[in-house]
This record gives sequence, structure tokens and C-alpha cells, in this order.
Amino acid sequence: MKDEPRVATAIVVNFNGRGFAVEAVASLLAQELEELEIVVVDNGSSDGSAEEIEARFGTRVRLIRAGRNLGWGAGNNVGIRASRSRHLVLLNSDAVAAPGFVRELVTAAETDPKLGMVAAKLLEERRRDVIDSTGHLLYPDGLNRGRGRLETDRGQYDGLRTALFPSGAGGLYRRAMLDQIGLFEESFFLYGDDAELGLRARLAGWGCGFAPRAVAHHYYSRSAGAYSAAKAFHVERNRIWIVLRHFPPGGIVASVGYTLVRLAYHAAAAFTGQGAAGRLARESSAFALLAVTLRAWASALRGVPRQLQGRRRLAGLRRLGGLEFRALMREFRLSAREAAFKE
Repeated sequence: MKDEPRVATAIVVNFNGRGFAVEAVASLLAQELEELEIVVVDNGSSDGSAEEIEARFGTRVRLIRAGRNLGWGAGNNVGIRASRSRHLVLLNSDAVAAPGFVRELVTAAETDPKLGMVAAKLLEERRRDVIDSTGHLLYPDGLNRGRGRLETDRGQYDGLRTALFPSGAGGLYRRAMLDQIGLFEESFFLYGDDAELGLRARLAGWGCGFAPRAVAHHYYSRSAGAYSAAKAFHVERNRIWIVLRHFPPGGIVASVGYTLVRLAYHAAAAFTGQGAAGRLARESSAFALLAVTLRAWASALRGVPRQLQGRRRLAGLRRLGGLEFRALMREFRLSAREAAFKE
């Protein structure tokens, strides 16, 4: 029937991605899934990348011009609202999907209606045997990172079929789940919005699958800068908001202690030039890194009323109790050492 929703829509959010966003879109056009809808949301690019996409792909791609930089989550929300498909597949503009990427994600999702999300295997583009993410892990103060990040891919995660939540750089979200729990939290703007939605879904009782044969190659933080002050700011601020929105009261209190431990590791990493903190300190200064952290905390404090309002609004969705939440955190826990010393 003509009114039957499509199986899947793939969404790419572009902001000044000239020279590489076309790679992401071209990889989606080469997918092994018939009638895949492709939506590109352009966040007010000024580098001609929207025109480049339009000239190269024409009507094969639905281009939506947002007119301004809405941020990653809000941009994806525009694409989600513009689609009626049963599954929404997100791909970063700095990622390139293998031909079976969408098919493998959809196949995994349709094995179990309780799976609201499916994580892909993301490998680095420059070093194609190095893992970027196989789903995410979470530190007890809200910081998250890809499972297996920077490990050589030897198939060590291929036997797994679950993840905590997908990386926003590439993964699938079920329409029915989003209809129930809502879309991405737009106040996050960049970074952590995939973690916030993923935790919200898990707390609402939805599962997350892992499709190891759904492969994409990711230029890590190519669009925002892997070691930029902007990234450090948003990561630090948004992990606090994740805690406020979703952690149980005891977990909120305990997160302060976990943060102090993590910051001690970060200080050691910065001093020895290791991890993202070491790179950022080396490219600017340790003082600049401290200033970014303090600015992030101040911004997080100003946003507390909105995030607590969101917590109250989402309380009715919660299906996991405190014990189940802690068990989930233990299963997918990120260590402080890994958080600090891995880039």
C-alpha cells in the first residue's frame, strides 16, 4: 500500500562538511536495502557543502535546509520528524557506511520488537583495523566513550549482541520507541545527546542490540575537532546534565566522588601528555583546559532547572528500578583510567 511506512530512513546532519559530507551521503546511496530514504539536514552551512550535496545527488536525496546551526540533536530531530519510516538510521557527516550497514542494522532490530536501538561497529577511517565504537560505555559521573575504542579489531566484540546504547555517529533507532520516549534533548547541542537518549530509552525498558556486521568508518570528531575546547566544554557540561536527568538520587551524590577520581586521572594524563586532556593541554595549555572545565560547570549549573524539569517529565517513563540501573552500569562501565588516558 502507498501509505505503508518505509522500512528505514537514513539521516545525515551537515554543518560545513564540504569535501566529506558527500562521502557519507554517497555511501548511503550505495546501501543494500531497497527504497531506503535519505534525508540530509543542513544546519546553515556557509562553506557551500549544501550546494555540493544538492548538485551531486539531486532528487535522490531529500535536502532540508535548517537555516542555522541547530546542533546535532536538533538537526537529527528535524530529519526524524520529516520521516514516517519504522526505523531511523543516523550517520555522521564524517562517517562512511559499508554497503551492508543499513541492512544489518534493520535485520538486527527486527529480530526483537523490544530492541529500541541497535549499535553499529564503527572503525576509524584512517586506521581501518582500529575500533572507534561498538556501542558505548558509561563512567559513573555521566561521561561516556565507545566500547573497544582504539583497540585493534580482531573480532573480539563480534560475538556480542547487546550494547548500552549506540554511538550517535552511526546507529539505528526504532520509531515506536521515539514515539514513546521523545526525541533528542536539544539543549545539549553537541555531544552526550546520544547518551542522554540512550539512557532514557534503557530506563524506559527498551533494549539495545549490537550488529557487528553493520560497519561504518568514522573520521573521529572531524566535524567538531577531536581535541577542541568546544568539544571539551560540551562533553563536560552535558555529562553533568545526564546525571541530573537519569541517575538515581544516590548515584547523583556518588557522581561527585567519581568525578574527583576521574579529574585526578585527567590531571595525570595532561601532565604526561596522554589522552584527550594531554593533547588539548599540549595544543593550548593546562590553564586553558582548567578554564574550559570551569566554564562547563558554570553552564551546567545554569541549566539545572531545565534538566530537573526534564527529569520530572520523564519520571513516568521509568521502568528500571535502582538495582536494575546499577546492574546496567556495572555491565557497561567505563573506568576512570580509560576515560582519562584514551584519546
